[in-house]
Amino acid sequence: MEFSLSRHEHKPLQVNPIKHSQPMGATLAYLGVKGCLPLMHSAQGCASYTKVFFTRHFNEPIAIHNTSVSDITAVLDGGDYSILMAIENIQNKEKNMKPSMIGLHTTGLTETKGDDVRGVGTHIEIPYVFVNTPDYEGGLESGWALTVTAMIEQLTESASTVKPNKLVILPHVSLQPIEIEKIKAVCEDFGFETYALPDLSTSLDGYWEEGQGKLANGGITVDEIKALATCATVISIGQSMKKSAEALRKKNPSMEHIHFDHLMGLDQNDKFVGALMKIRHTDPKPMIKRWRSRLQDAMLDSHFLIGSSHFVITGEPDMLSGLCALIRSVGGTIDAAVSTTFSDVLHTIEAENVFVGDLEDARRFFDNADMVISNFHAERILHSYHNTALVIRGFPNYEELGNQLKNDQLYEGSTYFLFEIANELRKVKHEH
Repeated sequence: MEFSLSRHEHKPLQVNPIKHSQPMGATLAYLGVKGCLPLMHSAQGCASYTKVFFTRHFNEPIAIHNTSVSDITAVLDGGDYSILMAIENIQNKEKNMKPSMIGLHTTGLTETKGDDVRGVGTHIEIPYVFVNTPDYEGGLESGWALTVTAMIEQLTESASTVKPNKLVILPHVSLQPIEIEKIKAVCEDFGFETYALPDLSTSLDGYWEEGQGKLANGGITVDEIKALATCATVISIGQSMKKSAEALRKKNPSMEHIHFDHLMGLDQNDKFVGALMKIRHTDPKPMIKRWRSRLQDAMLDSHFLIGSSHFVITGEPDMLSGLCALIRSVGGTIDAAVSTTFSDVLHTIEAENVFVGDLEDARRFFDNADMVISNFHAERILHSYHNTALVIRGFPNYEELGNQLKNDQLYEGSTYFLFEIANELRKVKHEH
């Protein structure tokens, strides 16, 4: 069977959108740097919405500040002044707060105005990273990726030598904190000194610390970002992270770059573990082999239910790629894969229809679907589809607790995911 990227008719608006803005992706990326102060160059409402969005998804206090641009300051005031005053006011208000870094990101308003966010850095003594993230372009995934690239280009110091056992992971935006932790743990089991940029595994993992919500609690440190060019290996996960890996290799061409579109299912994880084995010249630990066997068993146990079912899946391109690949590997039929934005990875997805759209577009395929995998906003639509199961993935998920500890990656996570969707399918098929 041949699959191709579908072209749906152009709509002048999105109805029930699944897309989120670039500044939101940038905020999330900065939260993976320890002690970072994410500063959105925007009106108060932009930052407030982002703060509420991530607070409800993670059930954690989210550190974010804004430059409080108003209609008057947008027209009459200089961008430099607004940013510098915001930083000064924040520090005066929180005397004990000492950010390790200022992470500035723009919005549509300030991008249209054309403020010189680069020049501001000459007036700031704290390490400063800026990224242009207009919300009229791209989405959550691209905002995250642009910010990671900016941190590498502006902070990481060039090097000519590498440490053979030092490795950095560049994860895509849809990987939850526990998933980044699990991927790091596998690399550490092979003897690597492992880093992740950004690293949400210690900042939004649900662990409560004093001062939470003022600055990014955990994550990779600024000094560690500066020294990333001494890594012998960079692993990018997700098509969106390829440019970030290329930016890092420019700092030291001696680095080896290994790329994976996702880490879901048997095939990609075999390649991932195989790459680590090749570098370290060693076999994986017994537990990794054990989980591989469990995944094989899960594929066998679940393929009767999944293989006879039809799916509609929506989400960020890199997440969509992994979900579709795993479901297809056990025989599931994907009637529609609906992406938030365009990405080259969409060409690799095996589905009857693959296109950029919204929940209104996805709804056309709900009548024939046994299961919809989408974010929280699909839940209210599916109330009228009693024969269709829902599994929530992606941003936001306001329906469930513990999103930061939900693992779909590697052999282990893929096993749990297959059983989760098979059990949900069993419920609707047996009840109706």
